[in-house]
Amino acid sequence: MAEDSSIYRKMIESHVKGWGFDYMCARDGEEAWEMLAKPDAPRLALVDWVLPGMDGLELCRKLRRRPKNDPYIYLILLTAKSQRGAMLEAMDAGVDDFLAKPFDPPELRARLVAGQRIVDLQKNLVSANHALRFAACHDFLTGVWNRGEIEAFLHRELCRARRTKIPVGIILADVDHFKKINDEFGHETGDGVLKEIAKRFTSSLREYDGVGRFGGEEFLLVMPGCDLSVTVRRANQVREQIANKPITTAHGTVSVTVSMGVTVAMATIDVEPLLYQADQSLYRAKHNGRNRVEQAEASLAMVSGRI
Repeated sequence: MAEDSSIYRKMIESHVKGWGFDYMCARDGEEAWEMLAKPDAPRLALVDWVLPGMDGLELCRKLRRRPKNDPYIYLILLTAKSQRGAMLEAMDAGVDDFLAKPFDPPELRARLVAGQRIVDLQKNLVSANHALRFAACHDFLTGVWNRGEIEAFLHRELCRARRTKIPVGIILADVDHFKKINDEFGHETGDGVLKEIAKRFTSSLREYDGVGRFGGEEFLLVMPGCDLSVTVRRANQVREQIANKPITTAHGTVSVTVSMGVTVAMATIDVEPLLYQADQSLYRAKHNGRNRVEQAEASLAMVSGRI
């Protein structure tokens, strides 16, 4: 609430407190702006048109000029002006509702309740949009990126690598004997194993690395700035972290290992050849005994990186 009149301020405070609203008070426009510009600002504002320093309309204009991803603040303007032109000016400034002075307390309460309802609806819409965006980009079971998103991330990093001449490490990982886990313990346990492995992958990576579920029990890890030797070393560290600590499930602990194929690129934006190299390396890791890391043949890695 922003109101410079002590009489109106005390009157409004008395009403909103009695109606169960939490509130903050400002005596001028500058103080109101400081309150409303904070990340945890109130989402519903009752503002007088005429305020010292900055009037209610300028305050509203400043609020509407904020970035679109900032929380929306529903603004009710208190005014003694009744001219149609003044109302249109306020609407153009971004005011959501009006209340004429002197106001009727039941009408004030109705405007506040309506404003709060709109604010709550907007919060729910934002939450739903966030959930939809997350679902579109992430694997529903493990919570890591889905195949489309991890491939898009890889492509972006390859474009960056071609410009900066910095290598990108690529790891294709597959859970060993995953069908056996499903057959012996059930698919619920298998799902739990995949979730825990995804969690360990994520915890092992830097904040600017990427991990996604590539399909079934396969995961793709993208490590910008890592050459072949560093990528192989880090792949082995992740592999050991999984192999050395059994996974606890509802049916007891399960020992799990992963096999990994590694390649690296620096000056190409062709995703498919790189994924093929990583897949061939993963095949060799499976063929050579599983629970191991195999890297792309040097000649292939050099062709993919054009170095």
